[in-house]
Amino acid sequence: MSAEAQLETAGGLELSVVMPCLDEAETLETCIRKAQAALREHRIAGEIVVADNGSTDGSREIAARLGARVVPVETRGYGAALMGGIQAARGRFVIMADADDSYDFTQLMPFLAKLREGFDLVIGNRFLGGILPSAMPPLHRYLGNPVLTGIGRLFFNSPCGDFHCGMRGFRRDAVLALDLQTTGMEFASEMVVKATLLGMRVTEVPTTLSPDGRSRPPHLRSWRDGWRHLRFLMLYSPRWLFLYPGALLMLIGVVTGAWLLPEQRSIGGVSFNVHTLLYASAAILIGFQSIAFAVFAKAFAINEGLLPEDPRFAKLTTTITLEWGLAVGFTFVAAGLAGTFWALSDWGAVSFGELDPSQVLRIVIPATLALALGCQIVLTSFFLSVLGMARKRRGI
Repeated sequence: MSAEAQLETAGGLELSVVMPCLDEAETLETCIRKAQAALREHRIAGEIVVADNGSTDGSREIAARLGARVVPVETRGYGAALMGGIQAARGRFVIMADADDSYDFTQLMPFLAKLREGFDLVIGNRFLGGILPSAMPPLHRYLGNPVLTGIGRLFFNSPCGDFHCGMRGFRRDAVLALDLQTTGMEFASEMVVKATLLGMRVTEVPTTLSPDGRSRPPHLRSWRDGWRHLRFLMLYSPRWLFLYPGALLMLIGVVTGAWLLPEQRSIGGVSFNVHTLLYASAAILIGFQSIAFAVFAKAFAINEGLLPEDPRFAKLTTTITLEWGLAVGFTFVAAGLAGTFWALSDWGAVSFGELDPSQVLRIVIPATLALALGCQIVLTSFFLSVLGMARKRRGI
């Protein structure tokens, strides 16, 4: 061991190897013995922690017999088991991997070497290290993992090429500071996303994946857990879920509405009139609501500690006050009322008789939109003010 590593372990253990476990009696002994061999070979001051999630097949007894430390975790779920093991770990660093013998516990050093260099989180990359035949279902290999990893890289600018690799190492205090909340399989995504958003040093190392050694089916459920990962990624990125779609919808509505407001238009023999104008106004209204949801979701997530503080967002919410929102909202309401009275005036000019629908709707539709938008802006401003009061009360 290097002098640097000896200094790091002088006050305690350098490494805790954490294995989540739920009825893994068939493979647990193999995993523990491999990890023990790696600790001995590389003279690492470490321990093995088995985070047991309610095994009934003798897994706990196997772990205890082999000298691993068993940590019972009552809350069910992959993430809950791992979090229980991480909290109980005594090492400065933690390397985690499944206890099904799909990951090679003799290959701890590539992860530990990166952690010793100063990285906060080291993710294994199975696509770089090698996936043995039958180790990963084609659905996961060619669709699930590439798509979800691509979405994660796009949404969060993450450097990781394999978001869902189950073997990873990290500084224990850094991951505890992330305050991870999920208890299921999406725990893996939450760790990467939060570490990236907080600006932690993240890297990856090639990792091999072998067929697991169990005779029973895995706990993973492809479509259910894939949806949970996708849902998590979307909910953690209000920009992509609400802001960008809402802004695009508003832009389409504004451009279409401005094009149709003066008169009927035709393209290739197809006529567009007030009916299309009505849909354009609906697009503007729905787009605004989507943007408002983006702001609500961002504020709520920061309040609850799900997302880190964002200085730009804080400046925006400080600049756009309740009074500013009320002024803008009531201006739209006034414009809508003015359009309404204009339409009533035109109706009165013909003694409240028949009107040309194409002409009157060109007044009524924008007026109705202005009234609705004005009310939405007022309500949005009040709700943001409530969220802001909650932030101040919590001292955020």
